[in-house]
This record gives sequence, C-alpha cells and structure tokens, in this order.
Amino acid sequence: MIIPNFKRLPKHIGFIPDGNRRWAQSKGLPKEAGYNYGIDPGFELYKICLELGINEITFYGFTVDNTKRPPEQRKAFQKACVDAVMKLANRDAELLVIGNTDSPMFPKELLPFTKRVKFGQGLIKVNFLVNYGWHWDLNYTLRKKGFTGDWSHDSLIKSIASSDISRIDLIVRWGGRRRLSGFLPVQSIYADFYVVDELWPDFRPEQFFRALEWYQEQDVTLGG
Repeated sequence: MIIPNFKRLPKHIGFIPDGNRRWAQSKGLPKEAGYNYGIDPGFELYKICLELGINEITFYGFTVDNTKRPPEQRKAFQKACVDAVMKLANRDAELLVIGNTDSPMFPKELLPFTKRVKFGQGLIKVNFLVNYGWHWDLNYTLRKKGFTGDWSHDSLIKSIASSDISRIDLIVRWGGRRRLSGFLPVQSIYADFYVVDELWPDFRPEQFFRALEWYQEQDVTLGG
C-alpha cells in the first residue's frame, strides 16, 4: 500500500466506526454479526497511523447508551472491543481503555488496560472508549474526587475521567451520520469533523486519505 505524503498531519485523530449493523443487514446477516467485521479495519487504521507518525488515536467502542440494545448485540460489540484491544496488545503502542468500570457492562478482560500500558516501543498512543458516557466522564470529578477547586479550564481538564486523552484535532466518522454522539466532548471542542459515507466494515485506506487531504485545507485557529 502506497501512503501519500501530507504537509500537515493532525497529532490526535478520533475514529467513530459506525454502520456495523446496517452493513450486516445489507448482507442478509443478523445485526450483531456486523461488529466482528469491524475489527480488521481498525487494525489497518492503526498501522497506517503508525507509519504516518500520528501521535495519538482514539476509537469509539461502545457507549453506555448502546448497552440498551438487545442482549445479542450487546454481547457482540463487547466481544468485538475485547478482541480489538487484544489484537493491538503487544504491538508498538501505549494502550488505554476509558469507560465506566463500575458497571457490569464493562468487559472485565479490559480492566488491566484502564491504566495506560506500554507495549514494544510505544510509538503511538491508542485509546479505546468502552462503555463510555460523556456524562460519566464529566461527572467523574464530583463522584470520585470530591472536587472543590475553582473550575478553571486547567482544573476541569485534569479532573475528568478521560484526562489522560489529549485534545483531538480531527474526527473521522464512518457510516454517513453527521453527529458527534457524545464522543469525548471536552477533547473534541475544537476538532475538525469529517464524515465518510461508506459503512465501517467497508473501510478502505483511501477513505482515510481523503479525510487527511481535506484536513490540509482546514484553518486551525482554536477559536483565535
């Protein structure tokens, strides 16, 4: 695979891999079958970002709201998240899983990764949002730390559950939906947002390259 040259690259990219259920239905499969087909695309993206020299990437696994889905779907996306993390374990990465571990919906197999773990040379930070909820993230200070500070910008950033995840420069969402879906609201505040109309299991590297080409033309001002 030939990777294009880019003059400017985002330091941190967020990925929302949507469309697994719709893809499965289009193939005549039950909805829950689609999640397993989303594992290899994520690993391919990891390898591309590693070669490009991206500092950090974050994958949206599943949310607290997603756990309201039927049990067979819930079990399928929980297993897909576990399989994806284990596939990246022991590669060159610094792995972190962020999500509500107090809930039985959080896969126990991923508990060892709720503190960042370095594998190999740790060339890239890889974050997975698993059983994640934006309200859980932002309320973490009140529930866990008894925060009594002044709520300044720096104090808030350092106190949320996802404080070890840096500000996001670019978010790429597959599946054609034009919404953030609660994806790291603090870190995403100034992120550029690119939508891929194809469904996630139909991932091709060219889709990601188009997002990076589009990013070249964006005026990054951070509100200034």
